[in-house]
Amino acid sequence: MSMGSQAPKQFDVKKIVIIGAGPSGLAAAKYLLAQKAFESVVIFEQQYEVGGVWNYSATASQTLHVPQVSVDCPPDPPLRPKDTPPVFPTPMYEVLHTNIPRSLMQFSDLPLPQDSLIFPSRQDVQAYLVKYAADIRHLIRFSTQVQDVRLRQDNGRDQWDVDVLSLETGEVDTTTYDAVVVASGHYSITYMPDVKNIAVFHAAHPGVVSHSKHYRTAEGFANKKVVAVGNAASGLDIASQISRVCKKPLLLSVRTATPKPSLEFSGGEEVPVIEEFLVDERGVRFQDGRVEKDIDAVIFATGYLFTFPFLTSLKPPLVTNGRRVYGVYKELFDIDHPTLAFPGLPIKVTPISMSETQGAIISRTWANLLPLPGPEEMRKWESEEAEKRGPSFHVWPKGGDIEYINAMHDWLMRSRTSGKEPPYWNEELVWQRQIFAEAKLKFEKEGQKAHSLAELGFEYRPQQDPDTAGGSAPAETLL
Repeated sequence: MSMGSQAPKQFDVKKIVIIGAGPSGLAAAKYLLAQKAFESVVIFEQQYEVGGVWNYSATASQTLHVPQVSVDCPPDPPLRPKDTPPVFPTPMYEVLHTNIPRSLMQFSDLPLPQDSLIFPSRQDVQAYLVKYAADIRHLIRFSTQVQDVRLRQDNGRDQWDVDVLSLETGEVDTTTYDAVVVASGHYSITYMPDVKNIAVFHAAHPGVVSHSKHYRTAEGFANKKVVAVGNAASGLDIASQISRVCKKPLLLSVRTATPKPSLEFSGGEEVPVIEEFLVDERGVRFQDGRVEKDIDAVIFATGYLFTFPFLTSLKPPLVTNGRRVYGVYKELFDIDHPTLAFPGLPIKVTPISMSETQGAIISRTWANLLPLPGPEEMRKWESEEAEKRGPSFHVWPKGGDIEYINAMHDWLMRSRTSGKEPPYWNEELVWQRQIFAEAKLKFEKEGQKAHSLAELGFEYRPQQDPDTAGGSAPAETLL
């Protein structure tokens, strides 16, 4: 993006719709309202409450696809408990704490309760998000599912016709908007690799294979022979819970080696990728030839696919295999139609601060305060980044969010544009970002009781070397 006070207006945005009332959608709404440049903002949320992925359901989804590699997989239908609104179960499980410390898990204008754990529980985060949403709750239409978003031109302007279904009345309503914020999250459509014989195995032994989206507690794995697939954060967390009750050892199937401290905490024995499911033996063969028979449970913590089931009419498609989103500049604005924005795409970042920073950029851009470059320049950026990043396009390098959040704050404040101030991380917050993984592991080992990093043995000492504070990359290199 470039600044220029004489630049002509790029946008004529008055009516905005936000899809999703999770952290990204809530933050976008607050920044758009604070800009005081738009006539209306509405949020559609299919759940009965805000929170997005943090909105816990004790009952897991009843839909399981084995295997599941398709972006065309339909979203899971809601559960309909008696006398309550429809519920769309998220991957949130019973005992879960954030991976990052409290100070990095909060919005810049609302602290988390200081008496909460240093790595807050899912219950505390959900209650916090409900509180954060209090002053914009009137904008949210709950139990309302976006079914289709269609683009059309009106005198050279992009217009978005949005069909929504009321899950309470069954009525469908269509309204036209000038801009759309897609904050629907990316924890809906599961990914489960098409391992040899997995479908036949599942048919012969229903209930053995599952996905981490369906995990809630370890009780169902007691005294069972278990294979857990995947060693990312949720995989290791779930494995550590199951390993306390299942037959020893839990087998942890991975592509890349697990750091020794994390592997020890998981209680698992590391094994290679599953090469083949063995139907008659109710077993598996790993890539090194090892065979394990009489397996009681295989839980895949293999993640999710990027999908936008309500945006299928856009050409070219936004997603192909679900591994990345195409045609999006700086992982935020649709290149061909920049009145369409996608906060929350980056992975391995601190999501709350990132949602605020992206909300600030979206609001100022649509208010014509931050001009976007032309389509060709944006496409060039995407092409160059794709070549550098490879298949893990949305996975940011270590410390990438530190540079981005602080550089964007400084740049936006220097530009003297109106609107809500985005977050800034001081040296202590940068330090917390750098040591969070080690601190979280100690928090788990010591019983999930600590209320401060100091209790875990982590004391902040101001850095003398400015390079350790995360750097200060020029904003133009980041945006």
